[in-house]
Amino acid sequence: MTNYGPSVPFAARYARNGMVCSIDHLASSAGVSVLRKGGNAADAAIAASAVLAVTSQHMCGVGGDLWALVHVPGEPQPFALNASGHSGSGADLDSLSADGFREMPFHKDPRSVTIPGCVDGWLALHQRFGRLPLDQIFADAIDLANQGFPLSAECAQATKLLEHIDNTDDYFVNGLPQPGELIRRSSLGEALEGVTRGGREAFYEGAFGEEFVAFGAGEYTSEDLQNIQADWVEPLAVEAFGQRIWSLPPNSQGYLCLSSAWIANQLEIPANSSDPLFWHLLAEASLQAGFDRPDVLHQDADGDWLLDPERLQPRASAISPLHTSRLPAGVNDGDTIYLNAVDADRMGVSLIQSNASGWGALVFLPKPRISLHNRGIGFSPNPDSPAAYGPRKRPPHTLAPTLVENLDGTLRSLVGTMGGDSQPQVVLQLLARLFVSGEDPGQALAAPRWRFAASPSNGFNTWAEPREVILEIEGQHPSLISNLERLGHIVNSLPANNSAFGHAHIISVEGNVLSGAAEPRVTASGTASY
Repeated sequence: MTNYGPSVPFAARYARNGMVCSIDHLASSAGVSVLRKGGNAADAAIAASAVLAVTSQHMCGVGGDLWALVHVPGEPQPFALNASGHSGSGADLDSLSADGFREMPFHKDPRSVTIPGCVDGWLALHQRFGRLPLDQIFADAIDLANQGFPLSAECAQATKLLEHIDNTDDYFVNGLPQPGELIRRSSLGEALEGVTRGGREAFYEGAFGEEFVAFGAGEYTSEDLQNIQADWVEPLAVEAFGQRIWSLPPNSQGYLCLSSAWIANQLEIPANSSDPLFWHLLAEASLQAGFDRPDVLHQDADGDWLLDPERLQPRASAISPLHTSRLPAGVNDGDTIYLNAVDADRMGVSLIQSNASGWGALVFLPKPRISLHNRGIGFSPNPDSPAAYGPRKRPPHTLAPTLVENLDGTLRSLVGTMGGDSQPQVVLQLLARLFVSGEDPGQALAAPRWRFAASPSNGFNTWAEPREVILEIEGQHPSLISNLERLGHIVNSLPANNSAFGHAHIISVEGNVLSGAAEPRVTASGTASY
């Protein structure tokens, strides 16, 4: 049978003591540096995340949100961190209607900017698990901000959106920046140094907080920023593919990673990942898992009910190996980073951090030069929706890192990706390649992917309206496409090595050895280990 994977698999990296994977080798190296100094996986994840907030602000940053899962050996379940921010106390649904909005505003509007949770997330993770002091953990990020970092090709391309955006001139010292150009962001370095000295108060009640409240023009108050935006919550889990798979509860869409895996586990998925039926059944599982997302995903949703087998079994039963179910779907790439870290004690951290869309709200605060995310686009302007925009609420969230344990509770794998609504679709494909097809992390990441697409999406309206589904496939695979079309899919192909199919990373524990790989679709991505 035709092999639809790459001709030369992306090689996995092996190590015994520790490993960090991210979209930037500078961040991965910072994480491993912290491990070498005696830090643990939590310290390494924070260090890598902080570097990415400097080098990859087109995708994430201290003006965005953060989620994490932490495996601690011997604990009965992972620890789950929800550091997604709330809307301000001045959020007013009537103002949207009065201004003629039928959907949430996307750019330059405070109503789409919830209070950033990233810094609170770092501090919560550090307070509970950190071993080294913050100044050591943030050292590389601060140095890169102050002394400069080489601009990645992806970030250089993204800066074209900033040419007419205020407070972005540190990217344009020599005109439109080129890949490899040294960029200094000393104002951001100063903000990070402030966190190491003064904790959350230095950030949320300092220059950032003051400018954030001023930008909101009544959307937020200083009292809103005094409320910590990070909570330890109960994770969700299913057993599928012979593993126990964990993700985050609502307001995260993590339940879709788990429900699609559970549904796929009820089907006869071929072990051969080149078999068109492998592609078809996984795609159908994703469609069925998301069939009612607009009605059920909100901050108060019951995660256990969303994963109840009585709720999911009819969705699995609706799938046929002979034809597609033709449920509605669509996608948006989103702008997010995912990273993971494992240490010598086999603590593992699966962490995701995001702007929502590219550069977020396209607003940079004047003094810290920090971009603000636009995660509020997840709210609904419909007053009857359980996710309706309103004061002090968390919006539905696409961020959904996963963590896989063996059935005896030991760490097996850390898996995640960026990709907006496509995140659960990519995660499902990677899980199936790892645990059904037996591929190693490098093979699983390098293999071509699929995603669903239809009308233009803002990353949150994939499941909003019934419409004809298009299954987009990465690369040219005529035989595969022909077979999928015979099953009823409407198929379109996109260029290979396309970031639209996510930026994923995997670390797996195989006996005493770590096996991991970073996303090959990103030029600067890297796996660091020792």
